[in-house]
Amino acid sequence: MSVPERDDPGTIGRRVQRLRTERGLTQKQLAEPVYTPAYVSTLESGRVRPSDDALRHLADRLGVGFDELATGRSARLVTELRLRLTGAQRTLAVGEAEAAVQEYAGLLAEAEAHGLVEEQAAALLGLGECALETGELVTGREYFERAEERLADAPLPARVPALRGRAVAHYLAGELRYAVYLLESTIDELNRSGLHDPDALLLLYAGVIGPYMDMGAHARAAQAAEFALALAPQSGDPALVARMHRSVARTLLAEGRVAEADASLAKAAELYRGLQLRTELANCHWMRGYVHAQNGELERAEKEMREALEMLSAKRASLYSSQVTVELADVLHRRGSSQEAAALLRDVLGGLSPERGAVHAAAAHRLLGIIAEDARETERAEEHYVRAMSLLERAGAAGDLADLCRLLGDLLRRTGRVEAALDAYRTGLGHRTAPGTTTLGPAPAQPPV
Repeated sequence: MSVPERDDPGTIGRRVQRLRTERGLTQKQLAEPVYTPAYVSTLESGRVRPSDDALRHLADRLGVGFDELATGRSARLVTELRLRLTGAQRTLAVGEAEAAVQEYAGLLAEAEAHGLVEEQAAALLGLGECALETGELVTGREYFERAEERLADAPLPARVPALRGRAVAHYLAGELRYAVYLLESTIDELNRSGLHDPDALLLLYAGVIGPYMDMGAHARAAQAAEFALALAPQSGDPALVARMHRSVARTLLAEGRVAEADASLAKAAELYRGLQLRTELANCHWMRGYVHAQNGELERAEKEMREALEMLSAKRASLYSSQVTVELADVLHRRGSSQEAAALLRDVLGGLSPERGAVHAAAAHRLLGIIAEDARETERAEEHYVRAMSLLERAGAAGDLADLCRLLGDLLRRTGRVEAALDAYRTGLGHRTAPGTTTLGPAPAQPPV
């Protein structure tokens, strides 16, 4: 972190004079034994710029810190702000995003008033996380960008949380390729420069798993998960380790390793319970519901997803609530409650858009298409499939797009449009050929574990 610039000589001089007077010291008493009373007089009048050695001597005699004398910022003020930042982080962690916004906004104003750059960045980072929680993706991205600007002179590991936040905002908006670019380029820069920071690398490798999976780049996702697992023992942040376990579970599921995925989620849930992170615990219920759904245990899946949805809705985590609702609707449809599923999906589509949750909006249209097809409403089914394809093409979600092309092709073939069906199948095969490799550059380097 760059050292904040000291105040001008006049301001420092007035501060020295005020503190000296408050302590009942003469200029001679303050100056001895290193300096003269005349030097102190010149300094107090603002006619000389004191050296660091002179400021350290004066600070010691006055009983204050060097930074407080040079900048007017007391160590106690900084400590108090940092404690309050931790409190705001806790408020957000238990799901009270709106209250956390108020806390972070107040802290940002105070940090700006005192010129505390690091604390400004921390408050902006918190505001960005609040915006992600409430689904305000553009606002969140702007906060993360401002945090990066404040930390422009800091080492790269200090900027990683803001970079990762910006990537998540792009990912949730359906801009998968750009999210991957941000995360991969930062990983490579960290590894190339020898800045081996386990927490920073773990944050990045865990963050890139989701976009990889949605793009169909499963091999890369598995490799990122492997690197993340290797880094976890070096991390001192249990919440970060828990988030990693949740991300790794996705790759294990894709490989059919259901028991290992469930074990990974159990570890995450245990850590979150210990930390009392309610929103993150809700995400674990969501993922465990997904595991049960993949394993055909639909009753257990519904129970876990409803619990997740109740926890997230109570905390107004709107975007995440929408995503869970889509997956719950899939479970309900598979259990024979298609009407309830369709009602949930229609309701949730009102809160999603191409710029906000594109992949999940596509999943909602896909499922509505399947429900319409089951009801022999082929025109409506085709309409939903086409809308889903448009959203997935924009997001670059190759794996999901290939599956959707198959569904559309089957529908077109059954209704006698063989040429159109063949076109849909060919499009799907193009996305299946080498998932992810047409959109991604070389894989990020392995960290020196």
